[in-house]
Amino acid sequence: MAKQESIEMEGVVKEVLPDRRYRVELPNGHEVLAYGAGKMAKFRIRVLEGDRVTLAISPYDLSKGRITYRHK
Repeated sequence: MAKQESIEMEGVVKEVLPDRRYRVELPNGHEVLAYGAGKMAKFRIRVLEGDRVTLAISPYDLSKGRITYRHK
């Protein structure tokens, strides 16, 4: 059985939590608990409250995701 692809969505960071975690609100009104991808930590990309970001959400658990891109 093949691994399912992640769901790509955009959202807005509503709250910055400890340990590189963020609460992100999606356009449909749902809130997702997300963490920053490893490349973001490597290149010291900071994500602040109010930033527009792209998320990769697992199809198995729709309440968690990974931030892959911070829009300018």
